[in-house]
Amino acid sequence: MSTAEEMAGGEAEPWVEVTPDAARRLLVAAVEAFAERGYHATTTRDIAGRAGMSPAALYIHYKTKEELLHRISRIGHEKALEILRTASRREGSATERLADAVSSFVRWHAGRRTTARVVQYELDALGPEARAEIVALRRQCDAEVRGIIEEGVASGEFDVLDVWATTLAVLSLCIDVARWFNIEGPRTPDEVGALYADLVLRMVGAGARFPRAQR
Repeated sequence: MSTAEEMAGGEAEPWVEVTPDAARRLLVAAVEAFAERGYHATTTRDIAGRAGMSPAALYIHYKTKEELLHRISRIGHEKALEILRTASRREGSATERLADAVSSFVRWHAGRRTTARVVQYELDALGPEARAEIVALRRQCDAEVRGIIEEGVASGEFDVLDVWATTLAVLSLCIDVARWFNIEGPRTPDEVGALYADLVLRMVGAGARFPRAQR
């Protein structure tokens, strides 16, 4: 599944943060190659070839293959944090905000599954400095969801014995969608998002207070 095909079936991700156009093309090619072959099995020649460029042209924009992965990871995690932060800081009850956070987060992982697989599962390929930056972004994502759950427990909306473990379970459930979602399957990203929001509300003891996905 290419990133171009994903744009037809999920949320568009134009990588507007990446300029000039040649750098963007190389980044998109890297996403596809890393998702298909894995970071370690992908060469800079593979990436340049997919972008229709020479290997030498790649080094004009990126010093190393790791720099490409780092940029993909940073942009992806910043997007994930934006999604969760928007949901957690909106008006509404903890139940409403958790449902919004989960449905939006799942929708992104389904609609942008190729990108999400690279962002979420190639972390260990980064060097210590780059990895530390991405881990810090992950911790901020965790904190947004944990904050909603803590508020729900405090307000009596949720019945959770271990907030930390529940936060981990919720995020793991959402992220894993990128591994199995198929745009040709029976559900759209929106429907999977609604289904997972319903599942998570049940998990935290809030009941089914979110519109159910069609079965």
